[in-house]
Amino acid sequence: MFNFMPIQYRVRTLLASGILVLVSACSSDYIAQGQGSGVATVPSKAKASAQTAVAAPAGQSRYSIAQDKAPVVALAEHQITETPARMEPLSLQGNKSPYTVNNKRYKILSSAENYREEGLASWYGAKFHGHATSNGESFDMNKISAAHKTLPLPSWVRVTNLDNGKSIDVRINDRGPFHAGRIIDMSYAGAVKLGFQDKGTARVRVEAIAGSVLDSASYYVQVGAFSEKTGANAMRDTLSGEVSDQVGVFRDNFYRVRIGPVKYSRAIELQQQYANGEMGKPVIVAKP
Repeated sequence: MFNFMPIQYRVRTLLASGILVLVSACSSDYIAQGQGSGVATVPSKAKASAQTAVAAPAGQSRYSIAQDKAPVVALAEHQITETPARMEPLSLQGNKSPYTVNNKRYKILSSAENYREEGLASWYGAKFHGHATSNGESFDMNKISAAHKTLPLPSWVRVTNLDNGKSIDVRINDRGPFHAGRIIDMSYAGAVKLGFQDKGTARVRVEAIAGSVLDSASYYVQVGAFSEKTGANAMRDTLSGEVSDQVGVFRDNFYRVRIGPVKYSRAIELQQQYANGEMGKPVIVAKP
C-alpha cells in the first residue's frame, strides 16, 4: 500500500535518518527561468545576455544607450512584414514563475487561453536592439514582437489600438514593461504598424489567439536532492504512489528526485502541490 503521509512529515523521517535533503540545490541542467527582467538584479526592461543571432553594434556595451530611441532611419508601415500566428512549444527559457523585478513578484500564467486585457501599450527599440530577449532570442526592433509580464513565452496575441482601430497579430518573446498601467511593450516595428510610434503609448486591447501554444512535455519538477541514493529512491517510490506522472532520480553531484517530463501547466500544478515551508518550493527544470 502506498504511503500518503503529508510530504513534510516524510521529510522529517528522512532527515532523522541522517539523509541530506537539498531541494533548492542548483544542478548543471538548464533551469526554466526568466532570462531577462524576470531576474531582480537586471534593470527593469533589461534582457539577459545570451548567444544571439543579431549581434549588438560592435564596440557598444550592453544597453549603452541611456535613453531608448527609434532607428536612425524611420520605418514605414509598408516595410514591415506581418507573420501569421502559429503553434509552437513553450520556450525553455523565460518561463520562471514566480519572478521578481523591482521588489514586485510576478506569476506566469499557466496558459494564455482566454486572456484578454485592455490598457496602455508602449514600445522599445534601439537600446535593446541585438540583445537577448527573455526566452533567449535576439531582439530586432525592425520586426514585430512584444514583451509581456505574465503570459507564457512564446504566446501569440492580437493587439488592437483602441484609438485608431488598427490591429496586428504579435508574438510575445520577452518580459516587461515594468511600469504602472502598461500591459504590453511592443517592438518599434509593432508600434509603427499600430500607429503610435510618435505618441509613445496607446490604449490597446490584447487578446490571446486560441491554439497558438503547443505545451509540449518539456519540463521536470525537482522535488528534492539527496547526498545519498537511498533517500532519493525512497522519495521517488513515495511520489510514484501519489502522482500518475513519471518520477525519476537524476544524478550529478547529488541524487535529484524529479517528476516528469510534463507539460508546463502540469509542472506549475505539481510545484504548487508540493510547496511547503519545510521543504521549500520545488524547482521547475527544463528538459535539455
